Amino acid sequence: MKKHRNPRLFRLLALCSPLLLAGCNMTLLDPKGQIGVENKSLILTATWLMLIVVIPVILMTLWFAWKYRASNKSARYEPNWSHSTAIEVVVWLVPIIIIVILARLTWVSTHELDPYKPLESDVKPITVEVVSMNYKWLFIYPEQGIATINELAVPVDTPVNFKITSESIMNSFFIPQLGSQVYSMAGMETKLHLIANHVGEYDGISANYSGGGFSGMRFKTLAMSDNDFQQWVKKVRESKKVLDKEAYASLVPMSENSPVTYYSSVDANMFQSIVHAPMAAAMAKQHEGHENHGAMEMKGMDMKMEMKGAGTDAATAPAAAAEVRNGQSMTMAMDNAGAHAMHAGTAAHAHKE
Repeated sequence: MKKHRNPRLFRLLALCSPLLLAGCNMTLLDPKGQIGVENKSLILTATWLMLIVVIPVILMTLWFAWKYRASNKSARYEPNWSHSTAIEVVVWLVPIIIIVILARLTWVSTHELDPYKPLESDVKPITVEVVSMNYKWLFIYPEQGIATINELAVPVDTPVNFKITSESIMNSFFIPQLGSQVYSMAGMETKLHLIANHVGEYDGISANYSGGGFSGMRFKTLAMSDNDFQQWVKKVRESKKVLDKEAYASLVPMSENSPVTYYSSVDANMFQSIVHAPMAAAMAKQHEGHENHGAMEMKGMDMKMEMKGAGTDAATAPAAAAEVRNGQSMTMAMDNAGAHAMHAGTAAHAHKE
């Protein structure tokens, strides 16, 4: 018997799965970087503030259900009760205080944890250019002149300046244990600043549903010592593959669960060309439209020139023929009008007699 699948349910599960997985593994509560630690503190603080309301409500719900049960004959019965100043004060004042605290917390953290804000450090940051593709991640290291697929390596205690874009579909770049997520969009460049403070291997995921291969759109983040990072760069440079325009074009088609791939060199302007690709395509299409329009105008001008070069007789013949036809039509119309007039006069004369 054929089983029917609910595409909306599968889409919802796929959309929620990265965050559910991150929650189940407690990765958000096990941060390994400065931004991750601050995010954890923000999550816990907001949670405890909300529990100030949630916990008493749950306890009072259970207490009221027990106290005012049908078998409790000693419970006070007040059918005409309608107001309590003490209850009104608690119900309104406590939530207002919590909202004010959360508002201040949100305002301060929004500026302190701004993804575009560079991290303060005495160590020189490194730059990594990120491109989300279908369904894989491309990482370009412009300073090292290398690139990788589905593997990101960073030195420990070194700020990382991410420049993020998308080849086509909007996506989201997220390393839960290191910190914030940022969307990647075609034709745009977003930024993210993170740092890893502990050596280890951390999961990187796509946090925005982008199609059938979304579930396999994962990568490993390798936080290494400076010496190990240099060894990793050396290993990547030993690859025989080069990321040029032809190699990038081969990556564009959809592919699921793509293996880790190293590129020993990469075009210097590769990332910027990817960012500007949608604009360049639109301009090329517009230019092609102008060229087609110009070609049609030139063709019309050539036809006019050919007609003009054929001679005056050829040019005036159609007009003369039209005039003859118009003259004949006018003559026939006048003849018909005269016949009708003569018929009307004859009839009137016969009626008079």
